[in-house]
Order: sequence, then C-alpha cells, then structure tokens
Amino acid sequence: MLEQVFFGNSIKAWAISLAIIAGAILLNKCIVLFNRRVIKKATAKSSGHLDNLLFESLEKPLVLGIMLVAIWVVVHRLNMEPTIRDTIEKAYQMLTVVNVTWFFSKFLGGLMDEYGHRTFNARFLPLLKRGIVIAVWIVGLVTALNNIGVKVTTLLGALGLGGMAIALAAQDSIKNIFGSITIFTDAPFRLGDIIKFDGFEGVVLDIGIRSTRIQTYENRMVTIPNYKLMDAVVINISREPSRKVTVKLGLTYDTSPQKMQEAIELLKDIPQAVLDIENTVTAYFSDFGDFAMVITCHYFIKKGRDIFETTSRVNFEILRRFNDAGLNFAFPSQTVYLEKTSNLPC
Repeated sequence: MLEQVFFGNSIKAWAISLAIIAGAILLNKCIVLFNRRVIKKATAKSSGHLDNLLFESLEKPLVLGIMLVAIWVVVHRLNMEPTIRDTIEKAYQMLTVVNVTWFFSKFLGGLMDEYGHRTFNARFLPLLKRGIVIAVWIVGLVTALNNIGVKVTTLLGALGLGGMAIALAAQDSIKNIFGSITIFTDAPFRLGDIIKFDGFEGVVLDIGIRSTRIQTYENRMVTIPNYKLMDAVVINISREPSRKVTVKLGLTYDTSPQKMQEAIELLKDIPQAVLDIENTVTAYFSDFGDFAMVITCHYFIKKGRDIFETTSRVNFEILRRFNDAGLNFAFPSQTVYLEKTSNLPC
C-alpha cells in the first residue's frame, strides 16, 4: 500500500515528507523553549548585553531558516513538474536572503538601541536607526532579486521612467522627511518636551521620519506631519524660564481709590504666601469697564512647578485676601434712573 502513487509520488514518499516538516516544527519548538528557559537565563547573568541581543535577534530567523531547509529537502525528495520545482527553488532562494536580512536588521537595530547613545546624539539616534534598517533591507532585497535572475539595473531603469510621477505623488512624504531632518538638526523640541502647535498642547512622545506624535493633557494622541511643524510656529513650553499668567479682576464702581490701591498692594504681596511663583508681580489699575473697574495682574510660575495647581492656589489666595479686605468683585449690572416730571394739563 505504501508504494501506491498519488500525484506522482508514493504514499511512503509523502509520509516521509510530512515527517520531515513535522520534525522541523518540533525542532523549532525545542529551540524556542531552550532559548527562553536556558540561554536567556544564562545571558541575563552576564555583565554585557551583546550575547542576549544576539540570541534575541537570532531566534525567529533561525526558526524560519529551519522551516525553509525542511521545505527545500522535501521539494528535492518529491517528483514535481520542472516549472513548479523551479518556482519553489526561486522562492526558497529569495526567502533565504530575506531571512538573513531580517536577522541583520534586528541585530543592528538592537545594537543602536543598546549602544548608540554612547556614540551618537540622542536626537539623531531614532533617525539613524531607521536609516540603517532601511539600508539593510534595500541591500537584502536587491540581493534577493539578483539571486532569482532579476536584472536590477533593468528594473531600476524601468522605475526611473516613472520617477517623476512617483516624486509628484510622494511629495508630501519627501517634505516630511526633510521636515524630520530639520527637527533633528535645529532641535526646536526634543522627546519629552511640552510643545504647543496649532491649538494642540502636549508632551512629545515620538519624532519619526514622517510625523511627530504628541500626547495632549486629555491623554489624546495627536499625529502631526513633520512638514507642518517645519513651516509653522511651534511653542516649546518646556524651555520657557517661567510661565506668565495674566489675571483681570473687576471691582465694583463704589470702590474708593484707597481700596483700589489696597487691592493692588495685596496682589503684589501674593508671592509671600504662594512660593511657587516669582517675586516679581505686576498689578495696576488698567481699565474703566462697562460693569467694573479693572485691575490687571501679571505673575510668573517658576519652572518645573505644576501650572494648574499653582494657578488654583493663587486664585484662592486672591479670593481670600479680597474677601478679608472687604473688596467686592463686580458682575454685569445696570442702574436705571427715572426722572419724575410734573403732571401735564389735560
């Protein structure tokens, strides 16, 4: 029965081929378990991280490589049509190169993460890492195409004919790349900085080749194309020496000049109670409003202090001091004057 032929091969040949595939899968399972339970524990005890990085990068490409070898053995054991065999062999050759490229890209990327900050500026490290990984994949794909008989020079020539159309279609992507280069060279902001752009304010989480991501105070993720950051006004709040806050206070029109002056002096004395603001407080009688006499106050929150908490403490202190001094805040109101006239004769 084992010698009966199906699709050009005996049952015995099919069974051996399936056993080879199953053996490769079982071997991969053993390699993964051995790596995670033995090798990782051993490398964790070593002083360096290079061995751990090597095995971490090698695990998945090695698993894929064993499967490719098993498939290659099976293909060469079975009787197949020449065209089918040639197609599978070309695919095998291409996938082998891609697998090796995958290993090198993971390994070099891990090296940049682990040791890159010792040699390169942290601002350039993400861009440099992406550039190295892209370069490795370009070399790998060109090698893979060359191995299966594709003439790379002819392919590049054909692509060159449509280069203008591609450039026009990808002009936004090109602008984003130049925008990322500008961000890394001029350094208007860095990772972790708080910036304000086009109505959005938040922490910079990632600076990529195409876009920059910030997390707003509402915990929303905002993705901004880099070319827009390059052409627009970006406020870096983290680099300001202090945060300026302006408060306008309206007092009722029955407030005396002496009380207005007292209110100004109370405002200038606020830094004695709230230590998170600078000593320089400006307060002055600025306007005769429609419903109130307005005092404008400028103060500065010290760098690194909680802006919202400090603002709240200052406002509470103003409210407490004004209430104790008998200063009344105004609210929109109207006074209607009626003139009494004598009775007119009928």
